[in-house]
Amino acid sequence: MLQALIELVVEATRCDACLVYLPDFATGEVVLEASQLPHKAEIGTLRMKLGEGIAGWVAEHKSVVALSSGAFNDPRFKKFPSLVEDSYEALVSVPIISRGAVIGVMNVHHKLPHEHSPAEIGVLTFLGEQMGGAIERWRLVEENARLQRTAGEIRRRLEDRTIIERAKGILQQKFQLTEPEAYLRLRNESRRRRRPMRELAEAVLLAEGLKPRETE
Repeated sequence: MLQALIELVVEATRCDACLVYLPDFATGEVVLEASQLPHKAEIGTLRMKLGEGIAGWVAEHKSVVALSSGAFNDPRFKKFPSLVEDSYEALVSVPIISRGAVIGVMNVHHKLPHEHSPAEIGVLTFLGEQMGGAIERWRLVEENARLQRTAGEIRRRLEDRTIIERAKGILQQKFQLTEPEAYLRLRNESRRRRRPMRELAEAVLLAEGLKPRETE
């Protein structure tokens, strides 16, 4: 998705480089997540604090910064030796916005001095808003999928516990064991056979003519 945004930006502005930063809400930093030029080592690792560097300033102030020449001389600029883009003359940094909140920053670089027209900045702002909505929708889908995986895991653990509890009850009755003794027998047999305890519990239920997945 981010690479698609970069391709649109390059096509619209004829820029020489485009970088996209997204926030890490856990640390309060902005992180480089996509680039037109290859930055394998920097993607996901290059970070700036909120308010630090041009991208951090844009994220904090939710405002566009356009520098037509000598961008690296701006007092807000933070130079990274591994980014060749930091040696380019012109820079426009645009917030990526969703529902009025900044969820990313897009930096567009030109090697030579470049005057950013109002129309060009308008196009970049529009792309940032559109991509902001797309990123937010993607995040909601990812969060929903994560919650579904969590719910599935909880459901599986509950099933495991139910089956094991039923098997323990059978062992207690059949061999006159206490609950801890029945549990230890299942656990030790599981270790000896190198099989999950649930499988052994299901075998106990099947031996008694019961359905393993049947709930009490």
